[in-house]
Amino acid sequence: MSFEETSEVRYGRTTIEYAIRRSARRKTVAIAIDPLEGVLLTAPPGVHVSQLDRVVKAKAQWIVDRLRHVAGGEPAPPPKQFVTGESFAYLGRHYRLRVIVGEQTGARVNAGWLEVGVEKRLEDGKRVAAIQAAVRGWYLAHAKRRLDERVEIWAARAGVEVAGVLVRDQQKRWASCDDKGVLRFNWRIVQAPMRLVDYVVAHEIVHLIHPDHTKAFWARLGAVMPDYERRKDELRRLGRRLEW
Repeated sequence: MSFEETSEVRYGRTTIEYAIRRSARRKTVAIAIDPLEGVLLTAPPGVHVSQLDRVVKAKAQWIVDRLRHVAGGEPAPPPKQFVTGESFAYLGRHYRLRVIVGEQTGARVNAGWLEVGVEKRLEDGKRVAAIQAAVRGWYLAHAKRRLDERVEIWAARAGVEVAGVLVRDQQKRWASCDDKGVLRFNWRIVQAPMRLVDYVVAHEIVHLIHPDHTKAFWARLGAVMPDYERRKDELRRLGRRLEW
C-alpha cells in the first residue's frame, strides 16, 4: 500500500490532484473521495498513469461534485495576512498573532498570544515572508511533537507497530501511509481540536492493517474508536477552515 504515487489533471479551471494506490487484488480502477485523503485511485499494478489520468478526466465532474460535498459546501477561507491581531488555531484554541519588531526572531506562545519576532531592518514584503515562515515553522515543530505522542497512544490501542512519523507542508490531504509503516501528516491538522487529530491518527494507523476502505477497515476503526463517525463528520465540516 502506498499513497506516494500521485498525478493531476486539468478540468476547466480546476486542477484535480489524486493519489494512486496499487493493489494486485484489483482488476479494474476504483475511485474514492475521502475527507482525509482526497481523491484516491486504486488500480492494478500494470495500469499506466496516463490511463489513470483518462479515467479521472472521464469522471471529472463527478469528482468535483463529491469534493464539494465532503468539504461541506464551505468556501476556502481568505488568505492569511500575517498581521498583529490575526487569529491562528492550535488544537482547537485560537491565539492572536502579535508581531514584535526588534532583534529577536522566531515564534512562541505567550499569555494567549502567538508572538513572532522579526528583524527591524526587513522591508515590508520580506517582513511578511519572515512572519509566515516563523509561524509555519512553529506549527511544524509543535505538530511533530504532538503527533508523535498521539501516534504512540493510538498505535498501542490498535496493536500496530508504526515505523515512523513525518510531518509535511501539504495542501490536499490530512495524512497518508506507506507499505513500510511510515505515517505522513499535514501539519495543518493540529489546528483542529485534539479529538479530530486523534481521528486522523487512528484512521491512518488502521490503514496499516487494512489498506482499503473496506467493511473490515471501518469495523476495526470502530473497535479502536467507537465514535469515529461523529469525529469524521466534524472534520469534514471543519476542514476548509484549516486551509491556508
